[in-house]
Amino acid sequence: MFSFKIAYRFLRSSIGQTILIVLGISVGVSVQVFIGSLIGGLQNSLVQTTIGNSSQVTVVSDDYISSYSDIRDNVLEVKGVETVSYALDEPGTLIVNENTSPILMRGLDLELSEDIYELKEKIVQGKLPSTNNQVLIGLDLFEELELSIGDTINLSIPLKGDMNVTISGVYDFNVSQINNSWIITNLETAQNVIGSTDVVSSIEIQVSDVFAADTIAMNIDAKLNSNYNISNWIDLNQELLSGLQAQGSSSLMIQVFVTISVVLGIASVLAITVIQKSRQIGILKAMGVKDRTASLIFLSQGFILGILGAIGGVALGLLLTYVFSTFALDPDGNPVVPLLIEADFIALSGLIAVVSASLASLVPARKSTKISIIEVIKNG
Repeated sequence: MFSFKIAYRFLRSSIGQTILIVLGISVGVSVQVFIGSLIGGLQNSLVQTTIGNSSQVTVVSDDYISSYSDIRDNVLEVKGVETVSYALDEPGTLIVNENTSPILMRGLDLELSEDIYELKEKIVQGKLPSTNNQVLIGLDLFEELELSIGDTINLSIPLKGDMNVTISGVYDFNVSQINNSWIITNLETAQNVIGSTDVVSSIEIQVSDVFAADTIAMNIDAKLNSNYNISNWIDLNQELLSGLQAQGSSSLMIQVFVTISVVLGIASVLAITVIQKSRQIGILKAMGVKDRTASLIFLSQGFILGILGAIGGVALGLLLTYVFSTFALDPDGNPVVPLLIEADFIALSGLIAVVSASLASLVPARKSTKISIIEVIKNG
C-alpha cells in the first residue's frame, strides 16, 4: 500500500508526462479494439456472403437418397452440427410461351431450409409457396421474362417429367447466377415433377464453427458409415479459406506490434522517471525503504498507467467503431463493413494493456534497486 501511494504521488507530480503515457497506451488499445473489430466484422461479412446462406457440409449420393429422414436424425447427433435440411435439385428448362431458359429446380423443405437460406428475408415480391405447384423465381429472371406474380410457367426436367406451376413470389439473393437460375419450390412439388416420391438429392448442413467444417464432415462420415459422398466448403474453397486466415494473421500481427510499441514506450519513459526521481528514491532508502519496496513503486506506476490506458483505450476504440459505423456507409445506408464488437475481445485488449504496462515497469523497477544512497548524497 505504501508503494502504491508513492507511485500515485510520483505520477501526480509529473502530470503532463503521465497524461502523455496514458494517451499513448490508450491509442494503442484503441487501435487494437478498432482493427480487431474491423477485421472480425470483415471476416464475418465475407463468411456470411459466401457460405452463410448455403450448405457448409453436404451429403450426396450417386443416386437419390431415400432414407433422408433417418440420415438427418443421425447427423444431428454429431457435435457441431446446427441445421440439417433436404434438397432435391434437378437441372431443367423453364418454358414461358415461346421463351426458354436453363434453370435449376430446387425442391426444399421450406421450414428446415429457412435456417440456411433465410428465404423469408430474401422475398421482394409475393410470398413463399403455401401449396404444391407453387414456386419462387429469382428477381433477374423474373424481370428478364417480364413475368408477374400468379403467372403460370412450365418446368421441364429432361427424361424426368414436366409440370405447370404458379409463381407465388420473387426472391433476391443479390447473386446474379442464383437469381437467373434457381426455381425454388417445396419438396413434394419437386418430387412430383420427377415422378419419384420420398427422395432427395442431398442433405444440407450448417455447422456452429464454419472453420471446423472439414473436421465435422469427417465425423459425419464416420457416423453414417456408408457410401455417401460428403463435401465441405473448406475443401471446395481453399482460396477463400487462405484469404480469411491471412486476415486473421494480419490482425494478430498488428496487435502484437502495437503491444510491443506500447511496452517499449512505457519502459523508456519510466526508466527516465527513475533518473528523475533518483533523489527521492535515495531519500526513501535512507529512511529504511528496502530495494523491494522501491521496485514496487515503479511496478505500481506501470499498473496504474495500464489501468488508465486500458479504460481510455477501450472508450476511444468504441468511439472509433461508432464513428466508422455511422459515417462509412454504402449507397444503401448500411455500414461498408459491419464491425464485430465482442465484449470478450475488448476485455482482452484492455487486459493486454494492463499486463504490458506492468511488464514494461519491470525495467525501471530493476533499475531503481541499483540506486545507491551514497551516490545520491554525493551528487546532491
